[in-house]
Amino acid sequence: MGKEGIRIASVDVEKLLEMLNAALAEEWLAYYQYWIGAKVMEGPMRSEIEPELLLHASQELNHAVMVADRIIQLGGTPLLHPNDWFKHAGCSYDAPVDSYIEAILEQNLNGERCAIRRYNEIATFTNGKDHMTHQMATQILAEEIEHENDIEDWITDINRMKEEIKKFKL
Repeated sequence: MGKEGIRIASVDVEKLLEMLNAALAEEWLAYYQYWIGAKVMEGPMRSEIEPELLLHASQELNHAVMVADRIIQLGGTPLLHPNDWFKHAGCSYDAPVDSYIEAILEQNLNGERCAIRRYNEIATFTNGKDHMTHQMATQILAEEIEHENDIEDWITDINRMKEEIKKFKL
C-alpha cells in the first residue's frame, strides 16, 4: 500500500502487522493440519469428507496468500521461517496422532473457532480505519464460519449414523 493509503488508514500499523503475522502463522498451520489430517484420516464417511478437507486446506493456503500480500502492502515483512509460525500463532496446531475421523474433525473445528476469533479481532480493529484490511478480514471470517458449519454438520452426520447403527444392533 502506498504512503497515502497507510496514512489514511488511521490504525496502529505496527499492532496490525503483529496481528496479521499471527494470522499468517495460523493459516499455514491450519493448512498443514487440514492437509495431513485428510491424508491419514480413517473411519466412516472418510471418502466423502477427505476431498472437502483438502478443499478447506487449499482455502487456508489462499488465506495465507491474502494475509501475506496485505502485510507487504502495509510495509511489513511476512514471517519468513516456519519456526516462527509456532512463536506467533495464537491458535494451536494439533498433530493428527489419532487418525480417527472424529478426532481429526474436532481438531479442525477447534482451529476454525480460533480463526473465527482471530479474524473477528482483525475486523473489529480495522473497522472504519483500514478498509482494505477490514474487507479482507471479513471475507476470510465468512469462509472460516462456513468451514466451522461444514465440520459441525459432518460431526452431526457421523453421530446420527452411529445412532442408526445402534438401533440395528438392538
